[in-house]
Amino acid sequence: MKTKKLIFIFSAIVLLSVAVWIISCAVNPVTGKKEFMLLTESDEIALGQQTDQQVIQTYGIYDDPELTAYIDRLGQNMSKITHRSNLKYTFKVLDTPVVNAFAVPGGYVYFTRGILGYLNNEAELAGVMGHELGHVNARHSAVQYSRAQLAQLGLGVGMIFSERFREYAGLAQFGVSMLFLRFSRDNERQADDLGVEYSTKTGYDSHAMATFFETLERMHPSSGASGLPEWFSTHPNPVDRIGAVNRKTDEWQKQVTGENFVLKRNEYLTEVDGITFGEDPRQGYVEGNAFYHPEMKFTFPVPSEWQVNNTPAQVQVVSQKQDAAILFALDNASTPQQASVNFTTNAGARVSSSDAVTVNGMKAQRVYSVVQSEQQRLRVVSYFIEKEGKVFAFHGFADSTGFSNYQQSFVNTMSHFNKLTDPNKINVKPAQLSVKNVTKAGTLRSVLTAYGVPSDKLEEMAILNGKKLDDNIAVNTKIKVVVK
Repeated sequence: MKTKKLIFIFSAIVLLSVAVWIISCAVNPVTGKKEFMLLTESDEIALGQQTDQQVIQTYGIYDDPELTAYIDRLGQNMSKITHRSNLKYTFKVLDTPVVNAFAVPGGYVYFTRGILGYLNNEAELAGVMGHELGHVNARHSAVQYSRAQLAQLGLGVGMIFSERFREYAGLAQFGVSMLFLRFSRDNERQADDLGVEYSTKTGYDSHAMATFFETLERMHPSSGASGLPEWFSTHPNPVDRIGAVNRKTDEWQKQVTGENFVLKRNEYLTEVDGITFGEDPRQGYVEGNAFYHPEMKFTFPVPSEWQVNNTPAQVQVVSQKQDAAILFALDNASTPQQASVNFTTNAGARVSSSDAVTVNGMKAQRVYSVVQSEQQRLRVVSYFIEKEGKVFAFHGFADSTGFSNYQQSFVNTMSHFNKLTDPNKINVKPAQLSVKNVTKAGTLRSVLTAYGVPSDKLEEMAILNGKKLDDNIAVNTKIKVVVK
């Protein structure tokens, strides 16, 4: 590992010497107070650059240049009035249905297409944007990072792996694991206050920020299927959040005179019209007890009742008890044999057996090995399968005592990897948001029903629009519905 990449790996001396930590302090740009900090601003920027690469690799960028340019334009405008306007800010849209937005040190701010679908005007977007910029400006992520480094936190199932194996498997890139750390409620309240300040100063009615928090509370979000946490998983809800945002908005609107604070609902809805909504089956989906990938045209069975996390970088299939998992990813080796050698070398695995096999007519290498984790020995079965010039890697693992209970499930999944030829499984399309211009006034319930929304989806569509089913909708009002 190169020296320049070690900015976030602190020596045992740091962990053992409290004195070193105590003298590592900095002035918070927002409060003006000194705080303990293990990252300089240049460290933050370098960490942000590295984390950005990992975020993109793990979650993928949503392919809509016009939408991305729109988000970036609003973000760059707002960043000019922040407490750290000297930073070079970057705003990106991630291709995941999970409803969240987040920022990492150094000025990188991300919105999921999931959260963009649930926002209903530019003022709501500005509130969320200001909130995330607040985290950056108050250095909340950098503080979280510093604390986590001292505690040596791990990430999900990657905690049971050795460092070398985690790095190989893509589970322990600490930058991405930062996305799973919860801010404190004090951090959230401060970010809310800054979100109100920044959005008000850029001309938006930040009462809309409170309205969107109401939408989030109606959704009751939890961890998403893609592995990225939802809003409340990383943004704990302060007491009286909505009331506090409204009161702070009133205060700032009195201070910022001469502004006509706007919502810009129609402008925003025009931008998100046609955005992908929900899971995109073209990137892989589970149906029954099988995983299908239409674009790469492969399929494999998944054990019944196991949880599947599908990301652009890797498919993770985790047992009910979370004591075993199957990892699946594209390997960069040219042959199955070379992939197996790379794995055993990089993971520090002790090979029990390795033999050439055939999987549904495709060349493959099967390897049984033992990997020494930080606290225990793991038994691993791996299949490296060549399909149309590409090598795909499976790893099934559990601890030494539990491996035999899962071995058949591992082998059944890996040995039944196959080419996908069924056009019904290949020719699938995602749902999309469609913005409609209401032509007949009525309640939201009657309007949605007129557009063919089934009764069991009415409440979901009401939340999507930030409204109640009994709200009256005037002619020429734009509303969102989901279409296939």
